[in-house]
Amino acid sequence: MARKHLLESVTGSAVSSQASETRVDYALRGASRSMKLSIEELADNAKRIGSGETIVDLDPNMVDPSSIRDRIDDDEEEFALFLESIREKGQHQPVLVRPRPDEPGRYVIVFGRRRVRAAKELGQPVRAIIKTMDDTAHVIVQGQENTRRKDYSFIEKALFAQQLTQLGHPKDVAKAALSVDDTLLSRMLSITEVIPPDVVAAIGAARAVGRDRWEDLKKLFNFPNVADFAREILKSEEFTAADSVGRFNVILTNLKAHRRKPRKRQPALESQSWMAHDNRVAATFRNTGNTFSLSLTAPDAGDFGSYISSHLEALYHAFREAKPINSTGD
Repeated sequence: MARKHLLESVTGSAVSSQASETRVDYALRGASRSMKLSIEELADNAKRIGSGETIVDLDPNMVDPSSIRDRIDDDEEEFALFLESIREKGQHQPVLVRPRPDEPGRYVIVFGRRRVRAAKELGQPVRAIIKTMDDTAHVIVQGQENTRRKDYSFIEKALFAQQLTQLGHPKDVAKAALSVDDTLLSRMLSITEVIPPDVVAAIGAARAVGRDRWEDLKKLFNFPNVADFAREILKSEEFTAADSVGRFNVILTNLKAHRRKPRKRQPALESQSWMAHDNRVAATFRNTGNTFSLSLTAPDAGDFGSYISSHLEALYHAFREAKPINSTGD
């Protein structure tokens, strides 16, 4: 009770729930927020030190990119804002690197590529955690770190999975890195296998475009000659003037319209007819070059048809005699 009275003497009176919430909001602003972040950062650092990891300052020129690219392109406008934030407030979160086994003193980025780039452009050290790990652990950590970010697009995940399989990593590694199951991994890989890589690169990350729409685009590329038509679209002003999502929509819309175009039909050939002098047999026939159709009508149609079919060998022999055909059939 004494402690309660002491708190009341400091505040002047018991406060309402709303006033309490107001003080909490204020505590998360300004200097109080900075102090809270600093305490959290110190706690994180203590955990890392306790597990054998320490944060060090590295020359960003001694840090190499990962062998597996996890982004299609950089949003330069977004990076400019990120760079300015690092310039003003410093680097709060360290990057993760691993020592290069083939070159002592150099490191490879596991995650934190933009932070390394920013440090290099600002001419300042990059804060990093150094952790020894093998290639498998590297790609799993790299994939999981990117997957948890909201701006990591579906097609970037699919391309990451494709790179892992092309480098010989088992599919289980790709599933662990991207937190996906067999079905989704198979769909990712099928999309990157069917849609030409130059078309994907031209479209870009398309961060608002999900799996289903990429599936729709993939289905269109299963038709013949679609890739050539798509490459023509890439050259259009409509495509080049759009952003990444817009470029995806331009490709999808134009390919769908291309598939809906009615195919040109061969003009129908007119049938020809013949009638016997006694009107007992009438014939209608059509010759397309590769096919010849004959239809008989009138009273003697059945008997005359049977006569023709029973004498086909003799008729063909007479045809060969009248019009010799060479041995090659040309």
